[in-house]
Amino acid sequence: MGRPDQMSPRMNNNFNPVFHAQSEQPVDEKRVVQAEQIYPNNGGVVNQPNQVPMRPGPPTYINQIATFNQPYGVSMAGPVHTQPSNWTSGLFDCMNDGENALITCCFPFVTFGQIAEVIDEGATSCGTAGMLYGLICCLFAIPCVYTCTFRTKLRSKYGLPDAPAPDWITHCFCEYCALCQEYRELKNRGLDPSIGWIGNVQKQRMGQQQEMMAPPMGQRMMG
Repeated sequence: MGRPDQMSPRMNNNFNPVFHAQSEQPVDEKRVVQAEQIYPNNGGVVNQPNQVPMRPGPPTYINQIATFNQPYGVSMAGPVHTQPSNWTSGLFDCMNDGENALITCCFPFVTFGQIAEVIDEGATSCGTAGMLYGLICCLFAIPCVYTCTFRTKLRSKYGLPDAPAPDWITHCFCEYCALCQEYRELKNRGLDPSIGWIGNVQKQRMGQQQEMMAPPMGQRMMG
């Protein structure tokens, strides 16, 4: 037998390849660790182009119904004006719109239906509001208990004062004049009750499209 110092490593009891083998991380784990050290916020994702970490952003949800029903430039979801403003016309300025004054005098339920539909942004149709007006008028002869609530809604949207009297008193003693004033107020603020809520939405959209298509000031079309 040979000398002990000339024995092969396999015969050496102090050498065990299992315990002396160096543990080495797989290649994929190395890349993950390196990526986490360089980009600690990408979760170890290395399969991004140019090694740039990509973090998905929050999803964006678009309310298509609200977009369709909402006229451009007019926000009817809440108070339009935070600061108080005045009525654009007086309570007894009915002849400022003679056509509406005549319709309101003969068919007040029509005017009220048109006002209610625009104030409620289409949630209450003109026909429904008009029929409720006629029903209350026939059964109780006091439609002011219903119509005064829409005057309150109108005032809250535009910050209008409770003048010349509280809403229920104004509608109780001056029902037709109050309806004419509310009709004119909506019309003076860019909402025409005669075309309904959907008509105002389409009108506002057409106006916005025309503004976007118009050339900027100081530029002329080259022919």
